[in-house]
Amino acid sequence: MTRSVDISGTVRERAARELRDRILTGALPPGTRVDLDAITEEFSTSRTPVREALLELSFEGLVKVAPRSGITVIGISPRDVQDSFTILGVLTGQAAAWAAERVAADELAQLRQLAADVVTRSGDDTIGEANWLFHQAIHRAAHSPRLLTQIRQAARVVPTNFLTVFPEHEKHSLSEHEELLDALERRDADAARDIAERHVLEAGRSLAEWLARR
Repeated sequence: MTRSVDISGTVRERAARELRDRILTGALPPGTRVDLDAITEEFSTSRTPVREALLELSFEGLVKVAPRSGITVIGISPRDVQDSFTILGVLTGQAAAWAAERVAADELAQLRQLAADVVTRSGDDTIGEANWLFHQAIHRAAHSPRLLTQIRQAARVVPTNFLTVFPEHEKHSLSEHEELLDALERRDADAARDIAERHVLEAGRSLAEWLARR
């Protein structure tokens, strides 16, 4: 089944995100030669933002750009996925703990609304975007710009279409959202940390197992 590619907004960022998703989920497996012209045509854009997106992915170690052989997918191993998600889990756990201590009443109300929006998008392709907005809001509620920067970098290993690729995680994920919100409302930093970290680690295990089977 094909799906439309939305690269509106900052074209380079959206192109990088789409290509990164395909690599992380194995849709572009290791060894695949990337046809720059084909990707440019698919995204209906010029070569420059696509080339810049591929250079960004090369800095992340996901593709290799060579003058003569072109662009080849390196991919990511299941072990690297687990390592990356473990790091991300620690960071997001800390963000949740600080959010429990620092979140304002209006921020908590917004989080409830964002969580409800994720629920309304159940089974829809847009659930991934809504889910990411929810988690971003929790990260911001930690009120730590330095931590937020680290999370943004580490979170690149998470496919934006994770809940679409792994629909079995959806129900459990929504349940954990409610648990996390309750912990924030109780100002229970330890519980918030544990829930947020477990949330990420379980996702990492699923992605690692998925890649190992492909």
